[in-house]
Amino acid sequence: MQKINIVCIGKIKEKFYRDAVEEYLKRLSRFAKITVKELPEGKNPESEAASVLKAASGEIVALCVEGESYSSEAFAGYIKNLTDSGKEATFIIGSSCGLADCVKNAARVRLSFSHMTFPHMLMRVILCEQLYRAFMINGGGEYHK
Repeated sequence: MQKINIVCIGKIKEKFYRDAVEEYLKRLSRFAKITVKELPEGKNPESEAASVLKAASGEIVALCVEGESYSSEAFAGYIKNLTDSGKEATFIIGSSCGLADCVKNAARVRLSFSHMTFPHMLMRVILCEQLYRAFMINGGGEYHK
């Protein structure tokens, strides 16, 4: 079973975001073992970097606005390659201040879901939804249209 880690700064305070993340994690549980690690927010991205990198394992994917954009199908292909190779992956979502350069440089992939800026709590929901969509695409499910 695919192992995926989500490392993020801060806890989700709003119930509707927590509920959405939990729903997608429940759906994903049949495809992958997902671990969410919430780290405390620092004064700036550099003060968070050491704990972020320590919590990461496997192939690191940094979510950042300057990263590469994928279609849902291309992202599904990336997830399929990870699964087929048996590689563990860690997706990193920074705080509202972003990610330190050393975290971005440690990433094999820099991934952008948009050139727009989203609240980091909402980004967790978006990432979980896109992971679920990727597994559904790869499995030939009806979810993706």
